[in-house]
Amino acid sequence: MATLFKRWTRGAAPEAELSSAAFADAAARQRPAFLDALWLDDAAPVRESDLPRFSAMASDDVEGVGEEPTLARARLALRDTLGASQPVTTRDRFSGRHDALTQLIAAIEQQRVHVVVYGERGIGKTSLAHVFADTAREARYIVLYGSCGTDGRFDEIFRAFAAKIPMLYHRSVLPTTVEVEQALNFDSLLPAGPFGPREVSDLFSDVVGTRVILILDEYDRIADPHFRRDVAELIKNLSDRAARVQLVVTGVASNLDELIGFAPSIRRNIIGLPMRPLNLGEVAEILHLGQDAAGLYFTDAAVQMISTMANGSPYLVRLLGHRAGIAALDQRRTQIDPAHAKLAVERVLTEWNATLPRRIQSLLAREEARAQWPLLVAAAEAGTYSDGWFVAADVAAEMPGGPSPAAIESELRKLATAHELLESEVVGPETRFRYRFPGVASLLLMSASLARLDV
Repeated sequence: MATLFKRWTRGAAPEAELSSAAFADAAARQRPAFLDALWLDDAAPVRESDLPRFSAMASDDVEGVGEEPTLARARLALRDTLGASQPVTTRDRFSGRHDALTQLIAAIEQQRVHVVVYGERGIGKTSLAHVFADTAREARYIVLYGSCGTDGRFDEIFRAFAAKIPMLYHRSVLPTTVEVEQALNFDSLLPAGPFGPREVSDLFSDVVGTRVILILDEYDRIADPHFRRDVAELIKNLSDRAARVQLVVTGVASNLDELIGFAPSIRRNIIGLPMRPLNLGEVAEILHLGQDAAGLYFTDAAVQMISTMANGSPYLVRLLGHRAGIAALDQRRTQIDPAHAKLAVERVLTEWNATLPRRIQSLLAREEARAQWPLLVAAAEAGTYSDGWFVAADVAAEMPGGPSPAAIESELRKLATAHELLESEVVGPETRFRYRFPGVASLLLMSASLARLDV
């Protein structure tokens, strides 16, 4: 493999491709033929009569737009039920995660603990948080949602939470006091300047008459270690005081420690809820939502194919299910078969490829890249967690029977320097890597699914 990368670095053609016996599932890691066609220039002219038009009005009225109303309504129904651009926020469109929702409710209601929901990207954490919040509000909980950012500050986020809790629920306040009449909230009791977990736990320990759930979504984006330390301290203080406030933390991670850190003092106060990949039955549940709403029918073979290509990701199930349904409607058909599912994959790959810089598209189109495709795919799979970062050992774990971690790291360094496909940084004794453009990793992972179809 080192020889291949050296030749690629110098611009020469590789001597041979990696043996399919080098590691498991090698056939699914080869570059699919569709990508070769994708990277060819298409100079076909577009006639004005071929230009697309909207299928519905901005008001969602489908009358008088040009397409048959039945087809136009089916498109809108697919968008509303299987659209993947936003998380699911209502229970009527939530499917495939009933077990996770049951566990989360039980942890909050019966065990009175704080919960950490973790898993890879697109696995349904934010959708679960929104539907859980909707369910908890129905039970008269005060549920407050906050999305974390890289520059988030502990005092800012928790001041915003406190500003949404009415003083009516403070232990020292009576219903007829001036604080209630003036519609003041808990933030009126916080210091004007910065504060920490002690002040927050003192304040939240005085909640009475209700229960409060604070959702910290995308917690993995928090870069400040002091923020994470303060959250851990707050969890411990709230638990020690049996406060009526609980935290639900969600984020990208492969395990609990990766998201929360090693904090033995709070282990008895939290429960980790890993989000596992969807199984075939759960994939079918999601697709049937769109099927029933749009008056379409996914064949069993199409469901199986979408399940294989999505690899357990609810986001990809919705994305591919939506595109497959649109492909069938474009042909004026109501039955969605494997050909429509494969066309959906190709359309998604085309869109993802278009988001990449031209030089990256050219790089991936080379024959030299074909020889390295198995390693590139394995690196993409290794970067599923931890905001895209991975080390050589993670890649080696995705390539059983393949090169050693030391050999893989050598090749990763070349990719980071000669081609700038990766970026790297040193963290302690290790060098970690990440695809410079996240769209590359998405394209590689989807290409592996497409290759499985071609085997």
